[in-house]
Amino acid sequence: MDNAQTRGDARARKSILNSLDLDTRLLGMIGAFVVLCLAFNFVTDGRFLTPRNIFNLTIQTVSVAIMATGMVFVIVTRNIDLSVGALLATCSAVMAMAQTVVLPTWLGLGLGHWAIAPLAIAAGLATGALIGGVQGWLVGFLGIPAFIVTLGGLLVWRNVAWYLTNGQTIGPLDPTYQLLGGINGTLGENLSWGFGLAATVFALVYMATNRRNRRAHDFPVKPRWAEALLGLVAAGTILGFVAVLNAYDVPARRLARIFEARGEVLPEGYSAGYGLPFSVILLVLIATGMTVIARRTRFGRYVFATGGNPDAAALSGINTRWLTVKVFALMGVLCALSAVVASARLTFHSNDIGTLDELRVIAAAVIGGTALAGGSGTIYGAILGALIMQSLQSGMAMVGVDAPFQNIVVGAVLVLAVLVDIFYRKRTGER
Repeated sequence: MDNAQTRGDARARKSILNSLDLDTRLLGMIGAFVVLCLAFNFVTDGRFLTPRNIFNLTIQTVSVAIMATGMVFVIVTRNIDLSVGALLATCSAVMAMAQTVVLPTWLGLGLGHWAIAPLAIAAGLATGALIGGVQGWLVGFLGIPAFIVTLGGLLVWRNVAWYLTNGQTIGPLDPTYQLLGGINGTLGENLSWGFGLAATVFALVYMATNRRNRRAHDFPVKPRWAEALLGLVAAGTILGFVAVLNAYDVPARRLARIFEARGEVLPEGYSAGYGLPFSVILLVLIATGMTVIARRTRFGRYVFATGGNPDAAALSGINTRWLTVKVFALMGVLCALSAVVASARLTFHSNDIGTLDELRVIAAAVIGGTALAGGSGTIYGAILGALIMQSLQSGMAMVGVDAPFQNIVVGAVLVLAVLVDIFYRKRTGER
């Protein structure tokens, strides 16, 4: 009797999971992330899950997460890019020199001028696209292995960045530019709630539209209760995240300076939360755009088709060599955007910016489920992988673990993630 009841309960649980049609690998990553956060919160006596630490953790994750979205495409096409950290440094150096030397000298634009930040960012994006495109050309058209090209790029671009600045720290950077770094640029409470509500509506409308399209083409759809449950989880996650960041109050002294700059006096008892950082909004927009590219565009379909079977893709008419150039150029643009976030958060350019980021980015993509053999990977998985990596490092730092041992743990986690991926693919029959 007990055995029959146990089998019945197991079938019921399996039926629920099948109805929800959830990615088991994604569930595993979310479970690991939750356990990791709870463990660090316990060890740090509740300091890990405070609004302040979650805010800091979020803005620290953005730079690596942005590059990880591009690394998914690179790895899916059976390539690798070891130069992303060095390319970030070069783009950061170009933008820093543009703000502090080139634009003031050539155009007479001083820090604070409205055109400084856009022109500097444009220069960084062009630099990233050009360098990435050249590396992609070497891989795609000359047939040099991506490992060799980008390993050389790691050495070349790291030292190009050093020569651009003569080895000096360059700063302070333009105040408008610094808004993309995190703490210096946030929406505030009211606008954050507005953004959160808009994102929630977008997510629910997307789910409803996707369900309608699947039914119109006679594809299987989830039960209504499953769709409603997933919609509730999505809405709760988005609005809960906004609520946590709004709970991180701006220090009274900072508020006083803000009011003083406006010629006003800070009212007694007045408080305000930081809300969503602009850098996080940038990550959301990039993640949305990259997901659309991966799922809804010809370019995205070509990327995954090439990764699945390069020979078949070439025979079907896909210009795989030109596709490789595009993928690496896109990676370069994302490195430039990451350079904006990283240098803006520091408020200056330093020579060690982006050091070891190539390993963190690759680890984030792999932990997020991107197959090193190519052909499969997700944008949201890479971002979650970046968040797990940053949470691991941040938690160890709060506990008092020294930097060398942190790197040991990160390396071990990367190897473990690949091992788990191998076992998962063998069990599910994936390539």
